Amino acid sequence: MNTKRKYPIGLQTFSEIIKNGYVYVDKTDLMWQLAHYAKYIFLSRPRRFGKSLLSSTLNSYFSGERELFEGLKIMPLEQEWIQYPVIHLDLSTAKGQETAADLRARLMHILKDYTKLYGNDEGEVTPGAMLEGIIKRASEQTGKQVVVIIDEYDAPLLEVLHEESTLDAMRRVMQEFYQPLKANERFLRFCFITGITRLSQINIFSTLNNLTNVSLLPKFSTLCGITEDELYTTLQTDIELLADEYGCTTEEMRTKLKTRYDGYHFSSKSPDIYNPYSLFSAFVNQKISNYWFETGTPTFLIQMMRKFKYDITVMDDIETTDYAINRPTEAMTTMVPLLYQSGYLTIKDYDQESDIYTLSIPNIEVRIGYADGLLPTFVGLEGEDVQAGFALKFWRALKKNDINQAMHEMQAYLASIPYVEGFKEKLKDVSNREGFYEYTMYLIFSMLNVYARTQVKCSGGRADMVVWMPDAIYVFELKVNDTAENALKQIDSKGYAIPYKTDGRPVVKVGVSMNGENRTVEEWVVGN
Repeated sequence: MNTKRKYPIGLQTFSEIIKNGYVYVDKTDLMWQLAHYAKYIFLSRPRRFGKSLLSSTLNSYFSGERELFEGLKIMPLEQEWIQYPVIHLDLSTAKGQETAADLRARLMHILKDYTKLYGNDEGEVTPGAMLEGIIKRASEQTGKQVVVIIDEYDAPLLEVLHEESTLDAMRRVMQEFYQPLKANERFLRFCFITGITRLSQINIFSTLNNLTNVSLLPKFSTLCGITEDELYTTLQTDIELLADEYGCTTEEMRTKLKTRYDGYHFSSKSPDIYNPYSLFSAFVNQKISNYWFETGTPTFLIQMMRKFKYDITVMDDIETTDYAINRPTEAMTTMVPLLYQSGYLTIKDYDQESDIYTLSIPNIEVRIGYADGLLPTFVGLEGEDVQAGFALKFWRALKKNDINQAMHEMQAYLASIPYVEGFKEKLKDVSNREGFYEYTMYLIFSMLNVYARTQVKCSGGRADMVVWMPDAIYVFELKVNDTAENALKQIDSKGYAIPYKTDGRPVVKVGVSMNGENRTVEEWVVGN
């Protein structure tokens, strides 16, 4: 483990990071601009992207803690350093409440520390009434306007997004809680709210319609996350240390980090942004791995994907608008808004003329983690079962362009896999559908970091699956309880391989017959 540098893994308090000499990427100039951009601001970013650290930094700034910012970019910008009363609430501590009554009690408990500072009134029997009283008393007692910072505002509701009755009751609690923020505007200097989902996503701000949403503004694209310039300057020492550990050059390590953790874009003009949690985890452990998914795929995301019956293979080159990205839950027709906001999709391209965004999976870490988290949910395989043994053999066969050996490995693997408990009954319903095998193969390819797409359109129809390898492109057609020869004939008759003939790589056509009873590969035929 690297002990030469101190990395703020798990730390979200700005003062602790600065006072104890942890590695810090200076974004205080952007934070200052944010603090002076509007009075009410909302920012959405995926989990573990530094929202809590940003909230803490704003807390220190508005608390007038000038000494913490010595030598940082904010110093030439700020002249006054006024100390304001700050109400800083972390609502991640309110998640997991089962009823509206539980949520109401939890919010009042969170506010209790501020009643110790500014007092309380016996008539304040709801979270909103208590918050309003705290704001007014803090302003009256200090003679200053109040700063309100609410981190992870959506945490109490994410886990019940799919349960409409529970969501509605809890949403009413949150609406009452936030109402004082607009009603007491004259007492407020600044209000900052942050979370994963867009403010319209949960529709709790019907009474707080004066929020400025900066989530897609190019001006604040790099406010959370690590840019390539920051990586190659502030964190250059860390790249060199990791390169030494791997026995490779600094340039080779830059490439490894880029393909694994880079690729996020939070506006139409955003530079490449790296996942900060994953980068620092790689540096502190001196190992490149998939750290973003250590706690697993968020439960709310899987539940919503089930609710919307989302096609999990449609995760690349999705064209949409900024309106669709921000669409409220009540109007959502796909999972795209939540997938983007939670970091599983990111902006890969923007066409200014048509105002269309193209979304895709950001990087290797997300692609592998996405597949690993969804394997048991959608096809009944455990991720570690895919990776153990079979993965290396299958990958080596594909790298050698030996599709026959690769399919032998796939056949043996599918015939022997241990499906997760409770999934066998479900298999009876889906094992005779081609879509089940498309999903299974797609997720397996994703687990191996092989770029694959299903139901790929061409002039003659839709190819079941296309797989892109560095040295070849594979076009698969799957048939259940039919011959592999018929599958290969369909590739030719429909012209599924034609769009890839000019690519320069060999195009390999593979007709596959799946056995619906044994749920494995029956036979295959390879054509060129």
